Amino acid sequence: MKRALVTGASGFVGAAVVRQMVRQGRPVAVLLRPASDTRRIGDLLDRVQVIRGDIFRLGEVREAVAAFAPEGVVHLAWEGVRGSDRNNVDQAKNVGAAIELYLLTEALGAARFVGVGSQAEYGPQSGRIREDAPLAPTTVYGAAKLAVCVLLERMAVVSGRSFAWLRLFSSYGPGDDPSWLIPYLVRRLLLGERPALTAADQRWDFLHVEDVARAVIATLDCDVSGVFNLGSGEARPLREVITFIRDYIDPSLPLGFGEVQYRADQVMHLEADISALTRATGFVPAVPLADGVRGVVDHLRGDLGLGDPSRRA
Repeated sequence: MKRALVTGASGFVGAAVVRQMVRQGRPVAVLLRPASDTRRIGDLLDRVQVIRGDIFRLGEVREAVAAFAPEGVVHLAWEGVRGSDRNNVDQAKNVGAAIELYLLTEALGAARFVGVGSQAEYGPQSGRIREDAPLAPTTVYGAAKLAVCVLLERMAVVSGRSFAWLRLFSSYGPGDDPSWLIPYLVRRLLLGERPALTAADQRWDFLHVEDVARAVIATLDCDVSGVFNLGSGEARPLREVITFIRDYIDPSLPLGFGEVQYRADQVMHLEADISALTRATGFVPAVPLADGVRGVVDHLRGDLGLGDPSRRA
């Protein structure tokens, strides 16, 4: 059970990773900016080592990281993950920060480094995606993630460091950013509003955040190097998922299918082949999609003060 330094710990996935590590009794240090919104992990801060600092100014935290002496690193911090930021040129700053983190922690003796990338590194694909699929990102975000993957993988080969890169597909769960599809849809429906949607002819791969965290930790604890897809391994018809959520909330609510046009680079079939990850770590998803989305609905119902499931906004 490796002593772990986690960046991006206040984010959606990072918080789930840290929470599971704390449950395991694992020594964990988290790098947090002084102004970080810690609502997802506020109850954990007295159970982890908090290193106050900025991923873009790592020289200021070198002594604190050295004192913690991590055996492994999980790098999740990334500036600009929302859809509206995907083509911001500032994405390039993340590349330099990842390299500096890699070099710093290697110098301090952290033997294992796990970085979390994105399916955006592939760009639009058709069908089930393996790690050897063509890499053609269509956003600056995807290009920056791919640049980090290529650079760190090559640096690890040169130095012999244990390194893994997880290309994360669509994650979901309680506490997700409200701009993403599932929380957007649930919130609109709980408020009795008609959600504006595409024709929803896509097939998408959704993985619950608890499964994402399990996979990240399993990857940290194994010693297999390489690039791995991280998803559920199953693409579900998006219209079917949307309709299931609506029916769980209230079957009479309207859905605005076709009211939003597809983007020019719209991914129509997003499905991860996770067989390499399963072989390396033993990971298989544990949370069925139906159970997971019910959990999101119930969580947001509570957030909106609609505690009684029979109530309809």
